[in-house]
Amino acid sequence: MNADIRVALVGNPNTGKSTLFNILTGLNQKIGNFPGVTVDKKTGACQLPDGRTAEIIDLPGTYSIYPKSKDESIVFSVLADKSKGLVPDLVVVIADASNLKRNLLLYTQIADLKIPVIVALNMMDVAQKAGIKINVDLLAKKLGVPVVPISARKSEGIDKLKTAIAYANKVALQEDTIDVQSLAPGIIAQISSELQVDNPYIALQLAHQHETLSYLSNEESDRIEALEQEHGFNSQKAQASETIARYNFINDLLYDTVTKPQAAHNESVSNKIDKILTHKVFGFVIFFAILLFIFQAIFSWSAYPMSLIEDLFVWLQSLAAKQLPAGPLSSLINDGILAGLSGVLVFIPQIAILFALISILEDTGYMSRVTFMMDKVMRKVGLNGKSVVPLIGGFACAVPSIMSTRTIENWKDRMITIMVTPLVACSARLPVYTLLISLVVPNRNIWWIFNLQGLALTAMYVLSIVSAVIVAFVMKFVLKARERGYFIMELPVYRMPRWKNVIFTMYDRSKTFVLQAGKVIIAVSIILWVLKSYGPGNRFAQIDQQYAQPRYTKTMTPDSLAKVIASEKLENSYAGVFGHVIEPVIKPLGFDWKIGIALISSFAAREVFVGTMATIYSVEGDADKLQSVEEKMREARNPDTGQPIFTLAVAFSLMIFYAFAMQCASTVAVVYRETKDWRWPAAQFAYMTALAYTASFIVYHWLK
Repeated sequence: MNADIRVALVGNPNTGKSTLFNILTGLNQKIGNFPGVTVDKKTGACQLPDGRTAEIIDLPGTYSIYPKSKDESIVFSVLADKSKGLVPDLVVVIADASNLKRNLLLYTQIADLKIPVIVALNMMDVAQKAGIKINVDLLAKKLGVPVVPISARKSEGIDKLKTAIAYANKVALQEDTIDVQSLAPGIIAQISSELQVDNPYIALQLAHQHETLSYLSNEESDRIEALEQEHGFNSQKAQASETIARYNFINDLLYDTVTKPQAAHNESVSNKIDKILTHKVFGFVIFFAILLFIFQAIFSWSAYPMSLIEDLFVWLQSLAAKQLPAGPLSSLINDGILAGLSGVLVFIPQIAILFALISILEDTGYMSRVTFMMDKVMRKVGLNGKSVVPLIGGFACAVPSIMSTRTIENWKDRMITIMVTPLVACSARLPVYTLLISLVVPNRNIWWIFNLQGLALTAMYVLSIVSAVIVAFVMKFVLKARERGYFIMELPVYRMPRWKNVIFTMYDRSKTFVLQAGKVIIAVSIILWVLKSYGPGNRFAQIDQQYAQPRYTKTMTPDSLAKVIASEKLENSYAGVFGHVIEPVIKPLGFDWKIGIALISSFAAREVFVGTMATIYSVEGDADKLQSVEEKMREARNPDTGQPIFTLAVAFSLMIFYAFAMQCASTVAVVYRETKDWRWPAAQFAYMTALAYTASFIVYHWLK
């Protein structure tokens, strides 16, 4: 990115840093990796009032530059490592104006690194509502840096912040906040001299963090270790002394610049709400009720738009059949591409509703409460509250959820979370569940409120969470590690959701789902069409020859004859042959060779199952009778018994298999990326496949 100035955004979690990043950069964003590490780097371009372009880097949220996780270690590396060319020209420290004391600790550390700083006082509207008065001009004078009051959620003060960024390089460097040299004079002086470090606070940080800083050579790290022994440097004691000194500075600063209202006996609204929503009993009941509402909404609200999409594809297939001449091209477009796409695009309304409702929960601050409530439960299975973030994120997609485990400090907790996150029912499973539930669960209400299909879907999602917790408990005894995890989290105040953000999230996630799934499904649909439209040797010719005999042509109607021929050809196609090869393995689960084809094809991505079934039954079906995939599967019959193929036992056996099996190539890849060892994704694939097969076997024979 060609930019005139590089600006880093730094702040505590829940200070609105990401919101500010989105406002400054708009759609001019890209995701990459920091050099040499797997931690994501979000960068974007921002036009400044003076015509220059600023490159904005969104650094991971942290309470201090002393790292407690993989993400947090990036902050100091970016600010201090000049070798990779990422050191920013300016740092914007985003501080919560309603909680300055805690937020200014990070500011004082960054200020002592001697990088130009601007303080963005965010959530000024919240501070004013709480009766907190901040003398912004005096605060700026005492710090020696620009201080800009803003409200990122309301896009207030953004132009002033851009102006401050534009003129930041014309501002003198800020004064020291504490006497860093006095904390450890001997080792600071020697590190500064031997490693040619011109900043005493960077020298002190090298003494603290040299073991985790990738830009130091082994020789440099060993030399710092020797200097620690020589000077009797105790990292924990030095850090404690530094923190006390910084808070003394902060207390004096706030005494002069911030006025708070006298402590009132009235509790804040957020605290009153929390007494109910985070109650040790009612909190979980409310959370379960919210989940139930979400899954009821997914079925009831999406019914009409899904019906419209189904009708649209039936019309498109009918139009293509009429306009295109009969032949391979017509069959490919109708039975391959359109049939495959219809099986996925029909679920856009359900995906959009799921993401919209989850976005509302996140935006209001409720998701943070869920994480807090689940901490005690997580500890009992060997995890901590931070593991809940990836698990809840798994409802959307396991890939970013597994990447978010980097914030978990404890190695054992992190590895267990990575291993169980794919068990959580992701959005790719939603089309499979809703299709199969629609086939075998009646669409009726009980007690006038609860829809049976919604209850079945809720049960599948609850099962996914319960299974993840149980597997985590087992792995607690399998993985050995001495270190203990801990959980620190700040609960943000409740806010009204930003509807613009909810709509954007719903649109963006749905578009991503369609584009990512669509590419895979079109490719798989074309391959499957080829495998199902052609067979080895002269099998197809023999079938045509057999059914051309008078005993068939004179006794069967043309439609019936065409359907029998299509069915015979499908069974003798390359796909049919392969399906028959694996059928003995999956038959104990209630699956036939056609379902076997869908299982294999959907190992690329779970949502391919629906498109595969649509393609299979389109190839086999009546060319003059175009139907939705659900209708085709409902009419499918076992040729030996004449009974429906998709019975209650088969449908639930299939859902259980999809609930537990690792059918996602992207997840396998990201697990390897995060662990750097193929043994972890291999072990994950093996245990999930074994679990899926066993559970599916039990469910089929129980319901049969």
